[in-house]
Amino acid sequence: MSLNDVKHRIQSTKKTHQITTAMEMVQTAKLTQIQKHSVNYDEYVSRVKAVVLHLAKTHLLDNFNSSSKSNSKGKTAYLVITSDRGMVGSYNSNVIRGANEFIQEHTPNTDDYLLLAVGGNGADFYKKRGANVAYEYRGVSDIPTFREVKEIVDTVTSMYNDGVFSELYVCYSHFVNRMTSNFRAEKMLPLDDETINTGKSGDVKASEIGPTYDVEPDEGSVLRVVIPQYTEGLIFGAILDAKTSEHASSSTAMSAASDNAEDLIGKLQLQYNRARQAAITTEITEITGGQEALKH
Repeated sequence: MSLNDVKHRIQSTKKTHQITTAMEMVQTAKLTQIQKHSVNYDEYVSRVKAVVLHLAKTHLLDNFNSSSKSNSKGKTAYLVITSDRGMVGSYNSNVIRGANEFIQEHTPNTDDYLLLAVGGNGADFYKKRGANVAYEYRGVSDIPTFREVKEIVDTVTSMYNDGVFSELYVCYSHFVNRMTSNFRAEKMLPLDDETINTGKSGDVKASEIGPTYDVEPDEGSVLRVVIPQYTEGLIFGAILDAKTSEHASSSTAMSAASDNAEDLIGKLQLQYNRARQAAITTEITEITGGQEALKH
């Protein structure tokens, strides 16, 4: 490789480093912003969960579930949340691998389940493999709002109420911290003991809620308001959590890319300096040799 080639590679790598550093800063800013939204969401769902736990204690949910699932086909639905873009490290592959393992363990027969895909990477992956993708949604914003996600929630809950599937699991990447995310598969529907006592739904525990609950104006009215809110909160929370994990993964990936670019620049610079030194030494040797030849 010539000196000019090495010099061009150094300049190109420096430009790449500038881009990855800028992208890391952008993703870090988005991560900070979405974490603020997550705090408010956790408080909201924690309060709604307290109401739902009271209802569960008084067995109101038993009547609700038995009356709402008479026409179910018995299929299981898996809502898989991935990103629409690349440059997010192993984020998408981890979610898809985790979802595949969970699905294989719980419903190995492909006729017994269907897929709901939020994010282009997951949708494209499953459609290319001929999977039963009953619904897909692309273009979730970087800082999703409840109004934006409500279209997804309304569609999913309508499919459940229409008996397209009898239970729903949401598969996504749970944000732990900037360096760590864990795959999660949480049951969201129907609303039963398993659904209520698992998931990112605040710190309320069933043991802390007493069985007595005053219902006004009547039980049916409370159920019609609280249950949809709780289900919507669970699904929206999973999407919010997944987006947080996506931003963290992207920030980490860009940081690693910047570090790699710095290492490569250092190696290329060393290679350039050595080649330049060798060229100078060769030139001095040639000049010295020419001078000696002139003397004779």
